Amino acid sequence: MTRRWGLETRGWGVAFALALAPVALASQGSPAVESKVDTVFARWNSGTPGCAVGVATAGQPVLTKGYGMADLEHDIPMSADSILEVGSVSKQFTAAAVMLLARDGKLSLDDQVRTYVPELPDYPPAPGERATGSGATSASLTIRHMLSHTSGLRDWGSVAAIAGWPRTTRVHTHAHVLEIVARQRELNFAPGTRWSYSNTGFNLAAIIVERLSGMTLPEFTRTRLFQPLGMTHTSWRDDYTRIVKGRALAYRERDGAFHTDMPFENVYGNGGLLTTVGDLLKWNEHFDAAPDGDPLSTVEQQHAGRFSDGRTHGYALGLFVGRHKGVREVYHSGSTAGYNAFLTRFPDQHLSVAVLCNATSAQATQYAHAVADLYLGDRAQATATTPALSAADIAAHGGLYRSLVTGSTIRIGGERVSLNGVKWTFDGHGGAIATDEYGTTTAFEQAAAVKPSAHDLEAYAGVYVSDEAETELRALVEHGALVLERRPDTTIVLEPLYADAFDAPQLGTVIFRRDAAGRVIALSVSQDRVWDLRFVRR
Repeated sequence: MTRRWGLETRGWGVAFALALAPVALASQGSPAVESKVDTVFARWNSGTPGCAVGVATAGQPVLTKGYGMADLEHDIPMSADSILEVGSVSKQFTAAAVMLLARDGKLSLDDQVRTYVPELPDYPPAPGERATGSGATSASLTIRHMLSHTSGLRDWGSVAAIAGWPRTTRVHTHAHVLEIVARQRELNFAPGTRWSYSNTGFNLAAIIVERLSGMTLPEFTRTRLFQPLGMTHTSWRDDYTRIVKGRALAYRERDGAFHTDMPFENVYGNGGLLTTVGDLLKWNEHFDAAPDGDPLSTVEQQHAGRFSDGRTHGYALGLFVGRHKGVREVYHSGSTAGYNAFLTRFPDQHLSVAVLCNATSAQATQYAHAVADLYLGDRAQATATTPALSAADIAAHGGLYRSLVTGSTIRIGGERVSLNGVKWTFDGHGGAIATDEYGTTTAFEQAAAVKPSAHDLEAYAGVYVSDEAETELRALVEHGALVLERRPDTTIVLEPLYADAFDAPQLGTVIFRRDAAGRVIALSVSQDRVWDLRFVRR
C-alpha cells in the first residue's frame, strides 16, 4: 500500500471483484420477485406522486420501474427514466470530486481548509474544549474533517433557519453560505473529536473544487465523473430555474391534497444532484468494477473515518458504512423539499438498490431495504433490538437529564426518545454518561423540571440580538407564557424545561444566560447541528 496526497491506493481490482460473488437467488429479476416489489410501492398510484426503483446484481440491472406519477398537473407517470433530486445522496459525488483533485496533486485531504477558503474565521477553541485547554481552532480543521462530518462547523442551513429563513424558503447561493460561515465565531466542537452532520463542509468542498480546478462543480463532475461512467441523465441543480427534461416534480401532502414542494436555491454539493435510478446503479457499480483509467480511489472513499484519538465512526467520505440485518452495507439517504432518496449497496453480495421518490411522505429508506431483503434472501438476518436500559434502570434513574455539552434535554422513562444504540451509566448522584457505539461520551446531569410563574418569566423579557444569525428575538410574556417573536410574523411559545431553559418548537433549546449578579444578559439556541448560538440582550 502507498499513500500520497492524503489518499490510500492499492491494487484492489481483481481481488475485490473475486470477493464479490453474485447473489445466488434463482428468482432474482423474475415476475414473482417483481410482484413482491410492486407490493412495497402499493400506495403510490395514478392519483399520487410516487417512486422509481432500480436493482442491480452482479453489476447488471435486473429491475428498473416507476410507480405513481412524476407530474400530477400534466398526468405524467413516474418511470425508471424520471429525473429526481437526491438530497444528501449527492455528498458522495462531491467527496469523489475532491478526491480527484487530491489524485491530481492539487490538494491533500489533510490540508487545512483555510488554505483554500480564507473567508473561514480563525475560530477560538470550541466552548466545550476551553476548560481542557485543547487550543483547537480553525487551524486544525481539515478537508477530511469536512467530508466526514467531524469538522465542528455549524450547519449553515440551521443558522439560516434560526434567523427565520429555513432552506427552500429563499434563494440561497454559495455566496450566502460563505457569508454565514464567515459570521460564525465558534465551532460546535474541536475538529476530529466528535461527529455532527453538517452540510456546510460539503458546500465549502464544492467551492474548493471550483477554486482549484477552474471549473464549477457541475462542470468538473460532468467531465471527470458522469461522462466517463455513462451517467447521461445526471446533472446538478446549480440554477433552479433551468429546464430539466424528464424531471419529476416534488410534492407535500397538506389538508388531504398534494401541493408542489420544489427546492429553489442555487446551493449544491451538499445536495442538489438530479439523476435517475439507472445512473445511480452505474455509479454504484464503479465501486466494484472501476472502468479502465478511472482515477477514483474507490476503496479509500468507503473507509470508515476516525476521530483524532483513533476511534472509528460510521461515516466514510460522503458515505455511511454499516450493516443491515447483519450484511455489510454502504449507503446514504437524502431529502430536499418534497424529494426523498436512498442509495445502497451490499459489497459482499454485489447488490445495489436505488429508490427515488417525489413526496415528503414517501419512505425511501424503508422501501429500499424492503426491496434489498427480497434479493438478499436468507443472507439478511432479522436482529432483535436490545433496549439500552432495563426496566430497573428506568425505575431507578428515570427523569429529565440535560447535556453538559449542549444543554439539550432527554427524558428517561415515560414518553422518551429512543435510547437504543447508546450505553448509559449512572453515578448514583444524578449524573450520567451516554456512550455511543463508537465510544464518544456525553455527560448528562439530572435536571429539576420547573414551572415558572408569569412574574418569574418577566425577568427574561427583552430584545436579544445575534450578529452570527443576523436577526433579533423579542422575548415577552403573553397569557402567562414566555414567547419569542421573530420578524416578520413568527411567534414561538416556550415550554419550560429546567431553570433558565426552555423548549422552543422549530427553534431548539433556548437557554437564558446570567451574569455573576444573576441578571439575564443573553440567550443561546442549541440544536443538533448548531450548538450554543448566542443572542445578546440589548
